[in-house]
Amino acid sequence: MVIINGFEEYKSYEGRMLGSSGCHKIDQDQIDRFADATRDRQWIHIDCERAEKHSPFKSTIAHGYLTLSLIPFLWKQIADVRNVKMEINYGIENLKFGQPVLVNDEVQLHAFVKSITNLRGTVKAVIQATLKINNSAKPAYVGDVIFLYHFN
Repeated sequence: MVIINGFEEYKSYEGRMLGSSGCHKIDQDQIDRFADATRDRQWIHIDCERAEKHSPFKSTIAHGYLTLSLIPFLWKQIADVRNVKMEINYGIENLKFGQPVLVNDEVQLHAFVKSITNLRGTVKAVIQATLKINNSAKPAYVGDVIFLYHFN
């Protein structure tokens, strides 16, 4: 894990790979709980028997938005940004889903620092987030995650 104590330290990582999270297994229980929370109960996510018979993947798949919702959890395994009064998830740009995450796949977030900008006291960090699926050449997604930080 990388520890970042302020703007200048963050800026020193610009244009570099910051790191990778640990692996996280997405199981059916997590998919079902996400389906319940979001009321997105498509059979491709929650009906194991039907998915095995009729899905081109031969199993259920995680919701794309479930995989995105893991960013804060996985990001905290990569970077510990300290001395912050407030951190805001500002947005995601240029996101493309590459392939679905099958039930019981393990995923890992890789973070590349695209830019760090000081906007009159608010630090804007643009991080290229790539969610890789273990044993797969193609990532689940790639996109630019934008965080805003107000350092002490």
